[in-house]
Parts: sequence; structure tokens; C-alpha cells
Amino acid sequence: MKRIKITVLRKVCHKDLMEKYENPMEHACDMEEGQVFIANGWQRPEGLCESAWETMSPFVMALSHGAEDFYEGWMKNPKSAMISCNDGFRPVSFLIETLDEEVRP
Repeated sequence: MKRIKITVLRKVCHKDLMEKYENPMEHACDMEEGQVFIANGWQRPEGLCESAWETMSPFVMALSHGAEDFYEGWMKNPKSAMISCNDGFRPVSFLIETLDEEVRP
């Protein structure tokens, strides 16, 4: 099983939607652009948002077990995926890539 690199590429904030629909929140997301996490197979990396993990974990699991070329050519790198969390007010985009390293025990 391969290790997987997860990089926070973009964090967007839809203030107009937040003002119209969301109850005020003091602290909603800890992810920062440029953050990198390494997943050992199915294990959620420490510090990675649990909600984002729920969205991306099927792709992480598949990539760690050798899957590639999702959706027949979607990504330029067939051993990768671009996944966003499910927060419609402040979606975060993650690049998920297979590393040429085996999972560490």
C-alpha cells in the first residue's frame, strides 16, 4: 500500500452566501493553503479536517491501493485527484497524489 500526499491548494470564502444563509461562526476551518499531509493508507492524517477526510477518503483509499486514472483521463497525473470538502460556504480544494513510498508500519 502506498502513502498519499494531500496538499491544501485553495481555500475559498463565499461571503455573500455566508451573510445570507449561515449563522455566524467564530471558527470554521483550520486548513491553510500550502499545508501538506501524508496519509498512511486509510489512516486520516493528524490535523486534517474530519469533514474533508470523509469526502476524500474513498479517493485516498483507492490511490493507496494502486488505483489511477479516475474518470478516464480527468487528471493530467493519473495517480492523483482534486477533491474539495463539502463546506459550501468556504470550500477547500485538496490535491491528492500517490507517493512512491510504501506505508510505514
